[in-house]
Amino acid sequence: MKTFSQKVVLLALSIPKGRVTTYGRIARAAGGGSMASQSVTAVLGKAYDAGEKQIPFHRIVYANGRIWVSPKYRKDRMRMYKAEGIKVDKQDKIVDFGKLLFEFK
Repeated sequence: MKTFSQKVVLLALSIPKGRVTTYGRIARAAGGGSMASQSVTAVLGKAYDAGEKQIPFHRIVYANGRIWVSPKYRKDRMRMYKAEGIKVDKQDKIVDFGKLLFEFK
């Protein structure tokens, strides 16, 4: 049986190109409770540090469609969004968020 952390990594890796999902949706699909979404970034960061370099961090956004982006990563993130046809507005929110939202089955 897979752990919560293993499930989080597998779910993140399954987000299709050109789509986004939320921290909360990943946490719920992995079997976590209401506060589990707060641990998703840490879990994925540890997996990345352990060698899982294919995690599509840019496809994971906040529940309101806002992206996380720091000045250090902005240029690369915006290039990744553009390459996948994902538009981001001036408030750093995904344009057509509802249409691009990926739901786990």
